[in-house]
Amino acid sequence: MTLGVMLVDDQSFLRLGLRMVLEPEPGIEVVGEADDGSTAVPMATALRPDVVLMDVRMHTTDGITATRRVLAASPSTRVLILTTFDLDEYVFAGLRAGASGFLLKDAPPDVLITAIRTVAAGDAVLAPSVTRRLLERFGSVLPGAGGARRREEVMNALTEREREVFLLLAAGRSNSEIASGLHLSEGTVKVHVGHVLAKLGLRDRVQAVVLAYEAGVVVPGSHELS
Repeated sequence: MTLGVMLVDDQSFLRLGLRMVLEPEPGIEVVGEADDGSTAVPMATALRPDVVLMDVRMHTTDGITATRRVLAASPSTRVLILTTFDLDEYVFAGLRAGASGFLLKDAPPDVLITAIRTVAAGDAVLAPSVTRRLLERFGSVLPGAGGARRREEVMNALTEREREVFLLLAAGRSNSEIASGLHLSEGTVKVHVGHVLAKLGLRDRVQAVVLAYEAGVVVPGSHELS
């Protein structure tokens, strides 16, 4: 099956570079380009791409707003935010808007291609260490009021085993690390992760980590679980 990818960036040279990387790749087709979020939304609605590579700062409609609107119009589409480290605060907003992860704009071609395939398959592309570092950096902007109540609400929705998986997932652990820590097979962990996401109404493990910080399951600025 060919994956349709849409490019959204106000820099034509960057879009050209992305196209040159993606077009020779078997099973990936660039189906459209937009130079602003305002044009990206109707284009994505019409084309229904599997993955959108989304810039953050654009002239008229920013990538965060565009991400939210694209996903509302085409829920099956996945969005990858393209950014640099000095735009981490925008990345977090993008994740909250429903993006499935982020890539640095200077990511190597093989990383970009793997990320597209991973996201299209329904997973996220944030490496556990990057997830922790990213969330710690702007932990101060996360809501603190009502955290205890929200934490109880989240945890009560899960079984005891699912809570254990969620806590490790929230700490940025990979499936293999969770499996090792709980003495389970990776297949069993994958099933539990699926149940956790379904019960909490989350798209992927990235949103699970974001929820964990917002609910006070993970303490901002540390790797400790509360």
